[in-house]
Amino acid sequence: MIDALLFALGLLCLLAGAELLVRGASRLALSFGLSPLVVGLTVVAFGTSAPEVAVSAGAVLDGRNDIAVGNVVGSNIFNVLVILGFSAMIAPLVVRSQVIRQEVPIMLGGSLLLMLMSRDGVIGRIDAALLFALIIAYTAFLALQARRGPQPVGQEFANDLARRAKPSSQLTMQLGLIVAGLALLVVGAGWLVDAASAFARALGVSDLVIGLTIVAAGTSLPELATSAIAALRGERDIAVGNAIGSCTFNTLGCLGISGLLADGGLPIAPSVLNFDLWVMLATGFACVPVMLTERRIVRWEGALFLAYYAIYTAYLILAAQQHDALPMFSHAMLWFVIPLTVVTLAGLLLRARIGLPGMQLGRIAVRSDAADDPDRPGPNR
Repeated sequence: MIDALLFALGLLCLLAGAELLVRGASRLALSFGLSPLVVGLTVVAFGTSAPEVAVSAGAVLDGRNDIAVGNVVGSNIFNVLVILGFSAMIAPLVVRSQVIRQEVPIMLGGSLLLMLMSRDGVIGRIDAALLFALIIAYTAFLALQARRGPQPVGQEFANDLARRAKPSSQLTMQLGLIVAGLALLVVGAGWLVDAASAFARALGVSDLVIGLTIVAAGTSLPELATSAIAALRGERDIAVGNAIGSCTFNTLGCLGISGLLADGGLPIAPSVLNFDLWVMLATGFACVPVMLTERRIVRWEGALFLAYYAIYTAYLILAAQQHDALPMFSHAMLWFVIPLTVVTLAGLLLRARIGLPGMQLGRIAVRSDAADDPDRPGPNR
């Protein structure tokens, strides 16, 4: 009970700290003359990933590297399968072409780079420095892109920022919010890591499994709340871009910082190399055919994402306990679920490419969305 309370308090501190950090840093940036669009795409993006960074960095400093790695890999899987799946269940998500052409390839590129770096079983200091340099370059690219002209995907982030943080001339207040946010992140990360380690010992599972599941889900709550609220408001760019962008920040920024802090590099467990990284990469590639089918994530596709996360979590639990049902579960996954999914995704992609009549119904169904989607051709364009 004490560990559960400590975990809950740590999670609350992480959520509150991230919110205070976003508000303070956003107000400070706006007061220095940066546009809301640039701030929304950079400061807010860093802020929503702050819990993952705080927890992974704290775990590394505490010598619990498996929690740090599991948190990042598990968060990326959670972002795609749960956040996009749950948001699509609330309201079908229309995906802009910019997300398909730019954000998804960058996310997949980061995942592939991580797999290449992890082949020797460790993310060394040079690898971590490269990851961190790439997240800085990516952030600078977003800022320059926003300065060239308002991007459709970025504009909703700017509008959301205007609701959350208005410019303030009180420098002391801005710095106070930033300091308070950082302090809560540090304290919350420490409590959450300690509680997660206690959970692992009590349940008889490894730190890695706890990091991939409980910790990853907990640190991804800011993204889940942001995307769910955005879906309810009809702000589909935030709902989709928040989840995809968070994966990029986790892979490059979170692992980059953690690897730089780790003494002798950040070790990657063999089970992560042989299974979890492949799951993370597969979920990223699964977005491509889903998003290309009328550039929408509809409710049944969201339900499929959620079902796959449930299957993945069940597999981790069964494998950690070496349950008798594990062989049967694994065979069902290998010979039925995975082939069926591959065939379904291939069919969706093929229908989208050749424009079968069934897809025409999709065009009629989304006609009401075409009027406010600048990526779709309309009668006035």
